[in-house]
Amino acid sequence: MSELTELTAVRLLDGYRGGEFSPVEVVRAALERAEEIQPEVNAFVRLFAEDALERAAASEERWRRGEPCGLLDGVPVTVKDILLLRGAPTLKGSRTIDPAAGRWDEDAPSVARLREHGAVFLGKTTTPEFGWKGVTDSPLSGVTRNPHDPTRTAGGSSGGAAAAVALGAGPLALGTDGGGSVRIPAAFCGIFALKPTYGRVPLYPASAFGTLAHVGPMTRDAADAALLMDVIGGPDSRDWSALGPASGSFREGLGGGVRGLRVAYSPSLGGQVRVRPEVAAAVRRAVERLAGLGAYVEETDPDFTDPVEAFHTLWFAGAARVTQHLTREQRERLDPGLREIRGAGARYSALEYLAAMDVRMALGRRMGRFHDRYDLLVTPTVPVTAFEAGVEVPKGAGHRRWTGWTPFTYPFNMTQQPAATVPVGVDGDGLPIGLQLVAARHRDDLVLRGAHALYGAGAGTSVEW
Repeated sequence: MSELTELTAVRLLDGYRGGEFSPVEVVRAALERAEEIQPEVNAFVRLFAEDALERAAASEERWRRGEPCGLLDGVPVTVKDILLLRGAPTLKGSRTIDPAAGRWDEDAPSVARLREHGAVFLGKTTTPEFGWKGVTDSPLSGVTRNPHDPTRTAGGSSGGAAAAVALGAGPLALGTDGGGSVRIPAAFCGIFALKPTYGRVPLYPASAFGTLAHVGPMTRDAADAALLMDVIGGPDSRDWSALGPASGSFREGLGGGVRGLRVAYSPSLGGQVRVRPEVAAAVRRAVERLAGLGAYVEETDPDFTDPVEAFHTLWFAGAARVTQHLTREQRERLDPGLREIRGAGARYSALEYLAAMDVRMALGRRMGRFHDRYDLLVTPTVPVTAFEAGVEVPKGAGHRRWTGWTPFTYPFNMTQQPAATVPVGVDGDGLPIGLQLVAARHRDDLVLRGAHALYGAGAGTSVEW
């Protein structure tokens, strides 16, 4: 049974099709794994064992008849507790949300598509309060820990989702990414994650953080992510900013490889980022593998200055907006860091917000021109590996906020480009290292192709548990 928790979604579906094992066996194994890891890692806010086994039994009967109801029939999946899931409260890591006050009778668009395709919901995963920072701890659910070393952070804000996938509690997870929030924990936990082009995966309700917020897959590899994107990437009338249908299947585009692609390799964004030597070396080796696979690689930089102040204006204003309705007493119960940035965000003027939008648009234009010359940009995902759990920034790093150690990720939320992280090795402590792939808007297919090629060349990490 433990071997079933190590399989990808693609492999599980092959097994169902061939009668090697059943959805009930797989879901039972995934639930057992989730219960096993929960005391030490704290990846879940709740599990749906009874409902999951009922859905698995129904899936098993459909497979027995040779009539699966969709692309993910019987595959276990987890959902970050930022996204609505019918029948379960969505508390967003906050003690200010009363689970008894909501009706909880609606699915988010991506969750609805999973339900339509027969996926089995194992549970909801942890998040920092309202998903505000790059690590996962909250006043509601406490600290989520790294599967490779529980004294270290899992990253965030989708840290619970990343830890669950890494440890076998379901091969698929839905996360949300506002500044790197699927890529950071995926890099720290040694899995794959994609932040799609903004609007490719519909989002409802709209995020208070505006168009910085994306919904993305967190998976064992790029092939599973492409499968998940084929399910969740369709339009939904509840999101007015959602894109139209994709031009084709993301799975069918995986096999194109990287031969002939023009790849820009920026190890430090033009010297702006201090990257830990072990991280830099692992990323460079992976870039050399891309070149060996036929990509035309050039070491160059997109040549933009750090847009952190503009990002802070947009992000902190979002934090003020998401907490605006709270009473003074409720605000006192917030995560202290969130309380601090929401205060700053409430003081920005409309002119300051629009000035930050000007920076964002200029950065988008620059990256648009950059991708006229290059198909993919490669950077480290994070310049460090996982640090101590329970803190927002590494001790002694001199950073005030989580954006200080995530300079490779949040710029591409501002530009709405697709970006993914691929595990490309471990440091001396056995902690995973991630490589980031970025493409022009609407070229999610190129990001997935590049990542799939790296998996074929030996990318990936494993967890001893």
